[in-house]
Amino acid sequence: MTYRIKTLNAISPSGLSRLPSDTYEVGNAVEEPHALLLRSASLHGAPIPDSVLAVARAGAGTNNIPIADYSARGIPVFNTPGANANAVKELVLAGALMGARNLFAAALFVRDLAAGEGAMDEAEMDQVVEANKKAYAGWELPGRTLGVVGLGAIGVQVANAGLALGMKVVGYDPQITVRHAWQLSASVDRAESIDDVFRAADVLTLHLPLIEATKGLVNTQRLAMMQPGSVLLNFARGGIVDTAAVVASLDAGHLRNYICDFPAPELNRHPKVLALPHLGASTAEAEDNCAAMAADELRDFLERGEISNSVNFPNARLPRSEGTTRVVIANSNVPNIVGRVTTMVAESGLNIADMLNASRGDIAVTLVDLDNGVPADLVDRIRGLDGVLSARVV
Repeated sequence: MTYRIKTLNAISPSGLSRLPSDTYEVGNAVEEPHALLLRSASLHGAPIPDSVLAVARAGAGTNNIPIADYSARGIPVFNTPGANANAVKELVLAGALMGARNLFAAALFVRDLAAGEGAMDEAEMDQVVEANKKAYAGWELPGRTLGVVGLGAIGVQVANAGLALGMKVVGYDPQITVRHAWQLSASVDRAESIDDVFRAADVLTLHLPLIEATKGLVNTQRLAMMQPGSVLLNFARGGIVDTAAVVASLDAGHLRNYICDFPAPELNRHPKVLALPHLGASTAEAEDNCAAMAADELRDFLERGEISNSVNFPNARLPRSEGTTRVVIANSNVPNIVGRVTTMVAESGLNIADMLNASRGDIAVTLVDLDNGVPADLVDRIRGLDGVLSARVV
């Protein structure tokens, strides 16, 4: 079988090379695709082709994808957590240094000085620089407190790097995974609440998805909790921060600097704001890593029905016995669907060699490995079961 994958953005060739050309047709002109592979393209309002079995985003955030619509069709949506973690971590560390030492404002001062009317000789420029440099004096990171809100793949790397720079680090994430907890240094203090992080931080960095619960999470009240002269970093999502509240805190002299990856009209030309053009994952290495992970996820699902790093489906991994045929079923997480499937299999005179059922919220996935093939009408009957969202043979 040839699998067709439609790309909606430019995807790293090194990542796409993980999809064998003899079994995969990949490109932006592919028709009736089995999967969609994208980065920033928006799928909101776009029709879902009947042929689509999976969607993968070469990146962590999935707010450009209508997850609920794809879930209702039994389509897993994959992302690539951690693939761009080092790239974002490096930008966060750069932001912390820029904010603590006022480097951006200082650089603008020198640039504007050199561009002013009337030529200055070196002695005159030295005199003006010496007279004004105190306005850009900063502080050093060692001994200061780094607050990290969100301890996923990126947040953990940032927290550990902060320790390496000699900072005290306090983190908060009530949903930290076991894997990330193992990766997090034991020297990171665990805050009891998100507000505790705001109160403690000299530098506060955000590593959260943009969901309804995190919109405007950084607001007037929380900014007031921060240490006077502290630095706020946002390389997560723009909507997590109330921009008007940040500008007010900067203007009042409470917040020292705001460094972010999300330009906005209110921030443009503010002397205490450095807004970058969404550069967090914009390195060749991160793009390669994200594309490779996304390609591997699609290949695992299309060829074996296995799922990892899906934002709407459970993880599902089942080693496959030689000579078996696998049926991949996605269904609403309601009672007795597995029982009805196994009854149908028995009525067809087939033997189940192995089976896995996994659930996540309202969605469940069942992988059924059968000896001696699968009659075509069996999959059709499974699809007809109330609550089954999709079913196919791999």
